[in-house]
Amino acid sequence: MNNLFRNLLALLLLLSVAGFAQAQPGGGKRQQRLGRIENAKIAYLTDKLSLTQDQAQRFWPVYNEFSDKRRDLNRRQRLLRTENPESLTDQQLRDNLNQMLANRQTELNLEKEYLEKFQKVISLRQVAQLFIAEREFTKVLLQRLNDPRGAAGAAPGMQADD
Repeated sequence: MNNLFRNLLALLLLLSVAGFAQAQPGGGKRQQRLGRIENAKIAYLTDKLSLTQDQAQRFWPVYNEFSDKRRDLNRRQRLLRTENPESLTDQQLRDNLNQMLANRQTELNLEKEYLEKFQKVISLRQVAQLFIAEREFTKVLLQRLNDPRGAAGAAPGMQADD
């Protein structure tokens, strides 16, 4: 029953994201690929955490909120790194470095905050597994993207059809 739920969840998510990507003007392959990666991540984490149907319904909105906030912090962090250090004054460099450290502290605070929120919907053991599974997913995804045998663009649990 639990595997049936996971498969159904993955299928529903795949269909909804595929429909969304097709409805977007210029959504194209990039949006579809990102959607497939996101669906693969959802299926991967759902499986690794052994989420029940009730847990999944409560977990994913919290996780998506966390993920959006973390993505925003990472985006801001990348913007600080794109500057050419040679073209900046010492004060600008100091300000950038201080902002980078502040962003890292904010991300740590965010993780602490969501540790508490996650524990309200899944067990402490599942929360610990979440952080491990996220790293594993990223590692597998990067391996597949770098696979010279043509699996580039595929995420865990997906076929490379691009």
